[in-house]
Amino acid sequence: MIPELGHLALILALCLAIILAIVPLVGSYIRDGGWMGYARPLAAGQFALTLLSFLCLCWAFVANDFSVAYVANHSNSLLPIYYRISAVWGGHEGSLLLWVLILTGWTFAVAAFSRQLPLDMVARVLSVMGMISIGFMFFVLMTSNPFDRYLPHSPMDGTDLNPLLQDIGLILHPPMLYMGYVGFSVAFAFAIAALMSGRLDAAWARWSRPWTTVAWCFLTMGIALGSWWAYYELGWGGWWFWDPVENASFMPWLAGTALMHSLAVTEKRGIFKSWTVLLAIFVFSLSLLGTFLVRSGVLTSVHAFASDPTRGRFVLALLGVTVGASLLLYAFRAPTVSGRVSYKFWSREVFLLFNNILLLVATVTVLLGTLYPLAMDALDMGKLSIGPPYFNMIFVPLTAILSGLLGVGIFTRWKSTDPKVLLRELWLAAVVSIVLALALPFWFGEFRFQVFLGLLMALWISLATFRDLWNKVQRKAGVAAGVRQLSRSYVGMVLGHLGLAISIVGICLVSNYNVERDMRMAPGDAVTMGNYQFRLKEIRHVEGPNYVSDQGYVEVLDKDGDLVTVLLPEKRNYVVSRSIMTEAGISAGLFRDLYVAMGESLDDGAWAVRVHYKPFVRWIWLGAIFMSVGGVIAVMDRRYRLKVKPAVKARANPQGPAGEPLSAEPTKAG
Repeated sequence: MIPELGHLALILALCLAIILAIVPLVGSYIRDGGWMGYARPLAAGQFALTLLSFLCLCWAFVANDFSVAYVANHSNSLLPIYYRISAVWGGHEGSLLLWVLILTGWTFAVAAFSRQLPLDMVARVLSVMGMISIGFMFFVLMTSNPFDRYLPHSPMDGTDLNPLLQDIGLILHPPMLYMGYVGFSVAFAFAIAALMSGRLDAAWARWSRPWTTVAWCFLTMGIALGSWWAYYELGWGGWWFWDPVENASFMPWLAGTALMHSLAVTEKRGIFKSWTVLLAIFVFSLSLLGTFLVRSGVLTSVHAFASDPTRGRFVLALLGVTVGASLLLYAFRAPTVSGRVSYKFWSREVFLLFNNILLLVATVTVLLGTLYPLAMDALDMGKLSIGPPYFNMIFVPLTAILSGLLGVGIFTRWKSTDPKVLLRELWLAAVVSIVLALALPFWFGEFRFQVFLGLLMALWISLATFRDLWNKVQRKAGVAAGVRQLSRSYVGMVLGHLGLAISIVGICLVSNYNVERDMRMAPGDAVTMGNYQFRLKEIRHVEGPNYVSDQGYVEVLDKDGDLVTVLLPEKRNYVVSRSIMTEAGISAGLFRDLYVAMGESLDDGAWAVRVHYKPFVRWIWLGAIFMSVGGVIAVMDRRYRLKVKPAVKARANPQGPAGEPLSAEPTKAG
């Protein structure tokens, strides 16, 4: 009965989503506060019912109800309880239900934290999000129902969760990634609502900006967690493979970064409104495109769900309707969104525009590199493989230009900036960056131009940021007082830019100074790499809850012969699925990782072993943490706490149920 309850709850949530999509929107056009007032309770009810549905599916996994087909196909009675819970989103149907839960959660969050926004704007935003919910709920119920049963006979046990997914990465990565993906639906809904109302002004940008930033933070951490998971779980030692599914999450991140900066210009100066709206549509469309790529069956990837083409056609139709309707609405409203504000070339507006153009070019580059091979294959024009050389060739110069503009743009001011001021502020940072970028590669081992360029970018961003920070702090009465008076938005920007610099350092150094060797090792054998000696002492037999493994005991010694650490790489055999998996042994450090992975068993008790020395690889994910924390701090800025002016008149029931004004303009909090 519990699965049937979950199915019923999802159907009722769909009914509420349909009402949410229609009633508040009609109310906003007939100026009826009562109809608009239904938006918030409908959003809350939709979320509560979806949460109930999700919890019912969780119960089926925890209780090992193998009469539910999805449970039988993705779980097993030997699976530890924490993996049984994360297995809820370990397959297509459950992950899609998680997507719908997060979507309704974002809708509820907008309803709960928008009390000071005009009621008509809230009604339109929640109505648009209700429309999105309708599409995905229909998708679940019509093509991907996780509550289908095996009747009248059900298996005694399940076929087990994919061993690749039996990891903490499954617990953390998909929810975080979906929070970012789906979170951009809020920015999309605000943009569409603003187009409907015709109020594309600074107020709209201010309302939309914190939601966009929070979604971007989640997506940043989701991508970083996916990179970290692939690094240690797949046994290859790589942190990014330009896999089409990886690209599917990277494209919304690039476009979302452009959207955040464009919203800043629209909020501050009231310009780039058309550009900002198109970016909001583009970002959410890329999120839907990523869903299509993962679930359509067109990709062969360790990340993709094995889904039938029917599901892909459904998502493609949803993508077409969303993009087509949005662009059609934009076309009708385009004449009303133009703004005329003057600014000169040496201004923050221009540098942010260049920033957005470069990010959009990068996004289109990834999009073409991802979709072109698929289009060639679909048209029977041959198979084409586009890999890292293509993406790296494009991204290195784009990142270099972007970093150069970022360092200068920090010191520009709105409307106009004197170039002499920029030269006075930045000449020292430029000289120090060049000198250090030339010297540091020799300290790491040997000079390489790629290392020089990467370090130059990171140093330039960092020194320019610290110079601007020092300028702002020293103007106050003392350094401590100056730090306390910095706005949270500015602190967030500083951390975000430093996070980018840290990630660039990690990518640059691990890509150029990584050392790896594949060799045959038997117990007692040793190999020396750099300042470390790796010695395979023995091979142990280990039994886990649902697997047996051969575990290597590898001692790592320094150049003086002292023990540094012990690594325990494994080759696991999962007893239910009969799958063989590699578990790498890793010694993590701030400045280096020591990494050992076991390959195939050879004769005479020997094994194929891969040994890696990876300098600064942790800085890639450390930079992502800095960027995400910076985004969270920026969202806490006091200017996002809005006041409202008195309401305008309405045709009937001029106030909502809680006395909320139908329309108002925001002002800064006092």
